[in-house]
Amino acid sequence: MIPGLPVGPLELLLVLGILLLILGPGKLPEVGSAVGRTIREFRKASTDLQDATNLSPQSIPPATPRPGAGSTREPETTRRGTPVDPVDEDA
Repeated sequence: MIPGLPVGPLELLLVLGILLLILGPGKLPEVGSAVGRTIREFRKASTDLQDATNLSPQSIPPATPRPGAGSTREPETTRRGTPVDPVDEDA
């Protein structure tokens, strides 16, 4: 409820009745969904703006190194994608 404007159930029914007379029963659901989308987008934009103007420090999780990031050479693989066992040539 908006402060200073007491809108009760009777006033809401009156407004919906006037809209039904002006727009017709076929157009009223489309207008309702458009109003809902507009309100949703407005809320999202306002929260995005609040997040952008937030000056409090946030903790950033440390980056985890990828497996094998230190090696420059990929291990050899067989056709099935499993690593090849090292072959001992002296045996």
